[in-house]
Amino acid sequence: MKIVKVGAEVSIKRDIDTGTEQQREAVEAIISQVKKQGDQALFDLTKKFDGAELTSLRVTEEELNSAYTEISDELISALREAIVNIKDFHERQTRQSWMTTKEDGTILGQKVTPLDSVGVYVPGGKAAYPSSIMMNVIPAQVAGVERIVMVSPAGADGKLPASVLVTAKELGVKEIYKVGGAQAVAALAYGTETIQSVDKITGPGNIYVALAKRAVFGTVDIDMIAGPSEIVVLADQKANPRYIAADLLSQAEHDEQASAVLVTASQDLAEQVAKEVQEQLTTLPKRDIAGASIRDYGVIYVASDLVEAVDVVNQLAPEHLEILTEEPMNLVGKIRHAGAIFVGPYSSEPVGDYFAGPNHVLPTNGTARFSSPLNVDDFTKKSSIISYSKQAIENNGHKISALARLEGLEAHARAIDIRLEEK
Repeated sequence: MKIVKVGAEVSIKRDIDTGTEQQREAVEAIISQVKKQGDQALFDLTKKFDGAELTSLRVTEEELNSAYTEISDELISALREAIVNIKDFHERQTRQSWMTTKEDGTILGQKVTPLDSVGVYVPGGKAAYPSSIMMNVIPAQVAGVERIVMVSPAGADGKLPASVLVTAKELGVKEIYKVGGAQAVAALAYGTETIQSVDKITGPGNIYVALAKRAVFGTVDIDMIAGPSEIVVLADQKANPRYIAADLLSQAEHDEQASAVLVTASQDLAEQVAKEVQEQLTTLPKRDIAGASIRDYGVIYVASDLVEAVDVVNQLAPEHLEILTEEPMNLVGKIRHAGAIFVGPYSSEPVGDYFAGPNHVLPTNGTARFSSPLNVDDFTKKSSIISYSKQAIENNGHKISALARLEGLEAHARAIDIRLEEK
C-alpha cells in the first residue's frame, strides 16, 4: 500500500460510472422492449443474458420449501437471529404522524404514510447475497409497505440460489420473480402481464442495473446509485496491524475499484499494516481482485497527530469507518461524515454487513457528507396537514395576501381576500 504524508487534499472519490455509450444504448433498448412486449421480453432477455429458458417467472411455494433442504440448520438459525437484530434496529427508526393545535384554532401536522409497493433487486450471477435481501426488505416491512416484490436473475438451470430463497421465505416475501438485469428494473417500473409495477426500486446491481435505475427514476423512486465499496480505518499506534489489514482486505475483495484506506499518526503502524496487507493478500481466494484494489485505491495517510487524522476522515466521508484507537468512543462525536461507524477492535466491518442490525446499504463516494444509510424513512412519505380556522384567516389573511402580491400572484391573493370579505 502507498504510504502518504497528509497534504492539502485527500480523497477517495472516483468518477461515477455512467457506463459507455454502448451500455447506455443497450439499457434503453431493453427498457423499450420490456415496455412494448411485457412478459415475452423478460423470457427472451433472460434466455439471452442468463442462459435460462423459463416457463414461468414467479417462484413457487414448492421452490421456496425445497430450498430448505440445501441449507444447514446452523445457517438458518444464523439468518433468523440476524433478521431479529436488523428488525429491532430499524423499529427504533419509525416516525409517528403528529398534529398540534394553536389557540386560534389552527391545526398543523404531518401524516406519515408507508409506500404502497417496493421492488427489491437482489444480485445474482456467481454469488448470492442473502444479506442484501434482509437490508432492503426489513426496513420496508417495518415502515409498513404492504407489497414487497423481489427480483433476482436465475441461473442457467432456471433457479435462484437456495440461500436467497430461504432468506426471502424467512422474511415472508410473497412475490419473487426469476428475472434480473435492466429488464427486471424495467418490469418493476412499468409493469408487465405478470409483474405489477411498484413505487420504488432498491437494491444493488451491476452497471446495467444501475443505468436502468437511473433511467426509470422519476417514473419510480430509487434508493441510490451506489459506487464501489469503501473502508477507512482510523487508528493510533496501539492498534493491532493484523486486525487493520484484515479489515482493509474485507472491502478490497469486493471490487477492483473498492477503496481501502488507513489514517494514522503513527509511521510505525503504517509500515506494519502495509507489510501485513501484502502477507494476508497472498492467501486470499480473491487476491487478484483485492490486489488490484489495494494497488490502485489502497492508501495509508500519515497525519501529524490524531486531530489532523480526524480531519482527514471527515474530508474522506467514507462509506465504512472503523475507529481503532485507545479511546475510540471519545472520537465518535468528532466524526461528521461517515455512512457507518464501527467502534473498537472487535467491531469489524463484516459485523455490520451481516448481523449487528444497522443497515449495510450506505452512501459511497463521499456522499456521506449529505446522505444517510438506507432506513425506514426511505420507505415512507410525509404529507403536511393544514387546517385554518375563521379566526386564524382573519388574523393572518392580509399578511398572506401581501406575500402573494409581492410575488405577482393576484389570484392567490384574491383566494384569501374573498374569505376576508365575509361578515
